[in-house]
Amino acid sequence: MDNLKIGIPRSLYYYYFKDLWINFFKNLDIDIIVSPKTNKEILDLGKDYANDEMCISLKNYLGHVAYLQNKCDYVLIPRIDNYGINNQMCTNFQATYDIVNNLFENKILHYNIDLKQKETEKLAFIKMGVTLGKTKKESIVAYELAKEISIKNRGKLINENIEALKSKKLKIMLISHPYNTYDQYIGKPIIEILEKYNVELIYAERFNNYKTNKLSNLISSTSYFKYSKELLGAIPMTEGLIDGAIFITSFPCALDSIANGLAMKKLKIPSIQLIVDDETSLVGFETRIESFIDILERNKTYENSNFSKNG
Repeated sequence: MDNLKIGIPRSLYYYYFKDLWINFFKNLDIDIIVSPKTNKEILDLGKDYANDEMCISLKNYLGHVAYLQNKCDYVLIPRIDNYGINNQMCTNFQATYDIVNNLFENKILHYNIDLKQKETEKLAFIKMGVTLGKTKKESIVAYELAKEISIKNRGKLINENIEALKSKKLKIMLISHPYNTYDQYIGKPIIEILEKYNVELIYAERFNNYKTNKLSNLISSTSYFKYSKELLGAIPMTEGLIDGAIFITSFPCALDSIANGLAMKKLKIPSIQLIVDDETSLVGFETRIESFIDILERNKTYENSNFSKNG
């Protein structure tokens, strides 16, 4: 199975596992091709395959898969059910393998993670390596080296986020799934608007996920979706350290509609929610963000004034 090329859609799971995936295949001397940053053509391509009930993030994912058709030997589509009890994946994530398998002719390279059935990530990657013609030993070494790099890079992002909390600037936390936050079409335009102002951005997903997962119980004791819990837990973790929060969600995400609603009720600071769909106008977002920052600045000025009087 020499000269294989694995296609990686730049969407959904990519924003959690790109370091692990890219370095795993690199360590096995297997070529990869990553679909380009999202543009309107890719999103429109995904809409051609999607139904109306799918959120824009899933439509986007299908566009990236479609882009990879005839450009690789396999498209990587993980099948992740859960990371244990009360750490379930979104049903959209669970369904991607079956959706892609039914809609496209691409050969699929997949791996399964289901901790309730003792199907671990390491075991999954070893099996995937063997499927690609590599030995078990080669696959273990490739995985462990890739995992080490992934953990190291993740640690850098967490440290940068914690340092940002010390900033004297106005601090706004973005509460959003990485596949929305960093997507060129969904979240990046919002970040670019915010970067025009003198604010410090804090990213909810850039904290120790084990800690935020546990802290999410302070927001909701009944939530059992892993990625939602990790975002919710960033709220109590940063209490008293940030000035405002912006929720970014893709329409119509059922999980976010519940989780964000709960969070916004319990937040002790100003917050807004920006909902992105395939017809979203950035002009409307810019106006809302400008007004939101104006409110935060007034609050900050008021707090500083009171502190000086009472000091």
